[in-house]
Formats: sequence, structure tokens, C-alpha cells
Amino acid sequence: MNPKDIIKLLVTVLVLVLAVVLVNRISNSHQSAESEIVRQSIKDAAINCYAVEGAYPDDLQYLRDNYMLAYNEDRYLVTYNSFSSNHIPDIYVTERGAK
Repeated sequence: MNPKDIIKLLVTVLVLVLAVVLVNRISNSHQSAESEIVRQSIKDAAINCYAVEGAYPDDLQYLRDNYMLAYNEDRYLVTYNSFSSNHIPDIYVTERGAK
């Protein structure tokens, strides 16, 4: 193999590695955006409940039953911490199986 062929091979390998890294970053960014949409939907439902009833709900089930909250429970793990009826709850959304 001559030096030009080696350089072409190295450039090709470098381009492939960069492509894989880029696809991975795009995928992770997309997953993060979806988790944020779920979190924001839960927060919006809780705020709507507060506006209508004057108190934040104690749990997610109340939002499901009364405010049409729905999300893929098989895909997302949601932590909803309500410590007071007049303070917005802490909401954490994690994609199951995410690294």
C-alpha cells in the first residue's frame, strides 16, 4: 500500500467514527427532548389543577383521573413529589433503560 492509500483509509475511518458519534448525540438529544415534553405536560396539568381547584394534586393518579394526563408509563419513570398543596411539586422524568 502506498502512502496515499493509507491516508484515504484513515480519512474514511475518521469520517465513519465521526458519523457514529454524531448519530449517537442526536439520538440522546431527541430522548432528552421527549422526556422534557412529558415533564412539561405533567407540570401543565398540575398548574391547571391549581388554577381550577386552588391546590396542587397529591399524586399523578389524580391528574390522570381528572385532567386527562397520559404518557407512556412503560417508557418513562416519573417521580412526582408533592410536599404541600400550595407549592408546585417536584417532577422528574427518566426514560426507562436510558444510560
